[in-house]
Amino acid sequence: MAPDGYERQVLVFNGSYPGPLIEADWGDTLIIHVANELTDNGTTVHWHGIRQHGTNPFDGVPGVTQCPIAPGDSMTYKFRAHQYGTGWYHAHWSLQLGDGLYGPMVIHGPATANYDIDLAPIFVTEWFHESAFVKWHENTMYGGVPVRPNAEAENGLINGTNTFPCEESDGDPACKGTGRRSEVVFQKGKKYRLRIIDSQIDGWMRFTIDGHKLMVIAADYVPVVPYVTDSIILTSGQRYDVVVEADQDGGSFWMRAIYQTACNGLSIGRNEIWGIVRYEGALETEEPTSKLWDSVKNSCGDEPYEGLVPYVKKDVGDAVDSPERLNLGWFYETDLVFHWTIDQSALMLDWQNPTDLLVAENGSFPKGYNVHEIPAENQWTYWVIQDLTIVNAYHPFHLHGHDFFILAQGIGLYNKLTVKLNRNNPPRRDTATMPGSGYIVIAFQSDNPGSWLMHCHIAWHASQSMGLQFVERGSEIPEMVDAVSDEFNSICANWEEYYQTSLYKQDDSGI
Repeated sequence: MAPDGYERQVLVFNGSYPGPLIEADWGDTLIIHVANELTDNGTTVHWHGIRQHGTNPFDGVPGVTQCPIAPGDSMTYKFRAHQYGTGWYHAHWSLQLGDGLYGPMVIHGPATANYDIDLAPIFVTEWFHESAFVKWHENTMYGGVPVRPNAEAENGLINGTNTFPCEESDGDPACKGTGRRSEVVFQKGKKYRLRIIDSQIDGWMRFTIDGHKLMVIAADYVPVVPYVTDSIILTSGQRYDVVVEADQDGGSFWMRAIYQTACNGLSIGRNEIWGIVRYEGALETEEPTSKLWDSVKNSCGDEPYEGLVPYVKKDVGDAVDSPERLNLGWFYETDLVFHWTIDQSALMLDWQNPTDLLVAENGSFPKGYNVHEIPAENQWTYWVIQDLTIVNAYHPFHLHGHDFFILAQGIGLYNKLTVKLNRNNPPRRDTATMPGSGYIVIAFQSDNPGSWLMHCHIAWHASQSMGLQFVERGSEIPEMVDAVSDEFNSICANWEEYYQTSLYKQDDSGI
């Protein structure tokens, strides 16, 4: 495939990149069959942001909720849509996400503002001209810098497409020059719902449309009180729903995804990625001459939390214990393999022995599983994720099985005596940024039994062990595993048989 006109191998769902749109209505039960037709790798599929209430074994994490799906094998995922809004699905196997294995998911439900037309979801991402696995092995795994591979992505994509100048490829025959810009068509006077999804494996993007305001109505799967802005900033795993009014007289306007070099000092080959908004009747061969909003700056972090006010009000209850610290660190092994640590433990899973299976068999957890147990029902717990490294890198943390509440965020060391926690309807979502050399304080209630992964959504960092697990109400997990035991055991048996003779062995955290 050549998403930007440069041909390379791409991993796809159902032959398309991005994968096909999965749609459902709020309250529906989804039944999705996943067949692994890869030749040399296992895989799993994670339904990002879906709470999986009562269906933890279908969360799609190898070594946590299931064994990998072996080549030639298949698995049926079944879960209910307890939330509504914009989501996505993606492979949760090492760096397969970076090679194209993802697609959009829309759960239809109420909205906090009116609109006329619901456009298809819009992905923004960086794009490499070679496999993310090649970048991993060349740069990160053995002696590479901790933040990311010592290489830039050559380009970026909006909705899986862009252009690339072949004159920059030194005559590389893989550069076909067939790329095109993503385009959407507006009709004057109409209001459009855009569902923006960040599918990067590293970095932050700022999304904006020249001359058009964005009314934000949802962050991840959480509806928010609408607010208007010129641009939004988002990072890997995050989604924003915005309403855009076609209030111009016509013509064409740049739709921009701008890579934020202020984040971790990173850049890509083209830091500004362009798509086009055309009004009906505008010349299709005409490139826009519109100007970027003056307010758009290069920055890092999330959308301002004071703007992300959940429409459905929920306050945070008292925690039984003081906030538990999850300190971020790192170390090099003797062979120069780099690992991040959380709470002094580097996540290292065993694909053949997922956590759910260990719980069901009353087994113990290896240290590398980095398990934190929450046995009580409906208990509030507070967690301080604190950066104690000298790297000064920002990290987008994603929690499976929950929308978490953001109680505080800041630079420096968290001090419970001076930092006031916001428990009055604070922002809640499933992916949020911890500042470099800073902290984020989150809370959630133990209302969803299961083994739930929490990890940095920068793919390099997840592979380098930046993650942990919450085993929530573990006594209730065996019943869920037993309900799907036939398929669960079959997947594991087929994986064990395949892995004995497989060409590629596990060389990262397992996620």
